[in-house]
Amino acid sequence: MKEEKRSAPPADDGKDVLSAATSQSGPHSYSIGDLATEFDVTLRTLRFYEDKNLLNPRRDGINRVYSRRDRARLKFVLLGKKVGFSLTEIKEMLDLYDLRDGQVPQLRSALDRFNLHINILRQQRSDVEQAIADLERTVEVVSGMLREKEKKEG
Repeated sequence: MKEEKRSAPPADDGKDVLSAATSQSGPHSYSIGDLATEFDVTLRTLRFYEDKNLLNPRRDGINRVYSRRDRARLKFVLLGKKVGFSLTEIKEMLDLYDLRDGQVPQLRSALDRFNLHINILRQQRSDVEQAIADLERTVEVVSGMLREKEKKEG
């Protein structure tokens, strides 16, 4: 069943996604279709994230109505997935941020996890850069071999 469109999403004003995630005030609300279109995800994906308690839209009859907070959380979920965090890790980070009264050990643990992941991504970037350099050298060698073969045949 098609859900009615609520309002157009606001322009991304560059605010920190987590700061925006804590704000539930504001006149903006979004239908499931609004968010699916804006973030190029399926309706099934949004329902899945809802089932995993990553998003918590309110209901207006049979329609899901997403808040600015839900939109910001979705943006954070997609960013977290893009850089390799699992949904469980993303949920833990969102829950920790939502609590805002995280104890020092929790905050240290989150910081350690973030730094570890940064190091993993940096190593992956280095590995990719090395693989590109190796392939570029191979292309040069094979191109030279091809030129020589073409000269002999031509």
